[in-house]
Amino acid sequence: MILFFGPAGAGKSVQGQFLGIRRGWQWVSSGNMLRATDDPEIQADLKKGLLISSEKMYRLFDAVFQKTGSEQVILDGFPRKVEQAQWLYENQSRYGYTIDLAVVIDVSEEEVIKRMSARGRADDSPEAVAERLRIYHQENEPILTFLEQKDIPIARVNGVGQIGLIHETINEEVDLVLE
Repeated sequence: MILFFGPAGAGKSVQGQFLGIRRGWQWVSSGNMLRATDDPEIQADLKKGLLISSEKMYRLFDAVFQKTGSEQVILDGFPRKVEQAQWLYENQSRYGYTIDLAVVIDVSEEEVIKRMSARGRADDSPEAVAERLRIYHQENEPILTFLEQKDIPIARVNGVGQIGLIHETINEEVDLVLE
């Protein structure tokens, strides 16, 4: 399992999809799962820029992992809290996966705002973007610290530049860990 981290708009989805296609792996976006749900409570929270409860996320991912089994999976946008990272780590044997690498796509706040303004999605209001960035910065480092303590490699990648070059850098990081 490869975990992708980065603020909203950093390019996690693009890079996760590229890696999935290149390697024949399953790309799973928590954002897509949440936006696709017809649960009005989740939709309301998303519009406010709030994170969905861990318990709801575990139920969503339980269903995903039941389908994927031990197939290599790329997670985009999960975990978002230390408790979720702990759940993911503790359930490796239950679902038949191992967490091989965490990829952090680093992008400045100004670049995130620029990119998200161009997307035009309903959950990308200025207020929602500001709230998601605040939460991301507050909670991301403790997650990475937890993963480091569990000896999971972390690759930091500059997310600004040509998409293809960023992808090549990520692919090289994956090669270093898996080969």
